[in-house]
Amino acid sequence: MNLDRPYPPNPYDYLPQVASFTLTSQNFCDGKQLPALHANDGGDLSPQLSWSGFPRNTKSFVVTCYDPDAPTPAGYWHWIAVNIPASVTDLAQAAGCSDEALPAGAFHIANDNSLRRYSGPLPPAGDHAHRYFFVVHALDVERLDIDPQTTNATQVSFTTGMHTLGRALIVGTYQR
Repeated sequence: MNLDRPYPPNPYDYLPQVASFTLTSQNFCDGKQLPALHANDGGDLSPQLSWSGFPRNTKSFVVTCYDPDAPTPAGYWHWIAVNIPASVTDLAQAAGCSDEALPAGAFHIANDNSLRRYSGPLPPAGDHAHRYFFVVHALDVERLDIDPQTTNATQVSFTTGMHTLGRALIVGTYQR
């Protein structure tokens, strides 16, 4: 394992430009280490997230967590929650534990652990700190035309991108 390898670029820098808005968390600060409570080998709870300033014509949101530093060519999807109503502007801590913890009508897509919920960071022991991009996507549709049983996170990401009006992100790090 090469511990001196450079970080891959921010994957969102390569997407088409869209409006930006604000995303915050009561559980961590942008660019800082995530508490163990949110890691896979800790409490495995999704952090609290709040957002504001999104485009007025937003009809729904998608919330994701992605690790571009995972030792795979495609990174690693930790969380994908879709069809969050436009009236919702925050998710409580642990909202990623099940579909029932999400707002009515929203649901989880299988992450790269094949789980339909949030799976916290678990980078290889001794590796450099990984970055975890928590992103809220403001969409121009009330519902994505996605089968709740889909297991293809990249397909969901592509479909989300086709409907994104705005994007907010906050990055946490984690190292074991």
